Amino acid sequence: MLLTIEKVMILKSVSIFATTPEELLAQIALSLENVFLKSNEIVFKKGDLGTSMYIIVDGKVKVHNGDIELATLGERNIFGELATLDPEPRMASITTIEDTHLFKLEQDALYDLMSEHNDISKGIFHVLCDRLRKFKS
Repeated sequence: MLLTIEKVMILKSVSIFATTPEELLAQIALSLENVFLKSNEIVFKKGDLGTSMYIIVDGKVKVHNGDIELATLGERNIFGELATLDPEPRMASITTIEDTHLFKLEQDALYDLMSEHNDISKGIFHVLCDRLRKFKS
């Protein structure tokens, strides 16, 4: 089990939280749920309703639509952030490629933090814009 300070250091290395003050990251760390999955386990399927986002602590996952692989994500990447902003059906499936440790952050906890701290909102918008640019090119 990771200590709060270790969780804060991991969060600080994630793009959406990079500019967030450590005292706020400590609050976020308390809201995180640890998820441990073996290789080739499904995190969620396309079409599932979701209200949480995930941060990859260790391991790798693939983002896919059936047999079509859209991306591979590794340590300190996030996924599922759209569901925390707007709980619609998931746009793709996520499956682990190797044993993976995730932090899960629920929508309610993220909304509470976003309402009080603009840095988190800015970080999420930055990640979303960056992904849109990559898909466009």
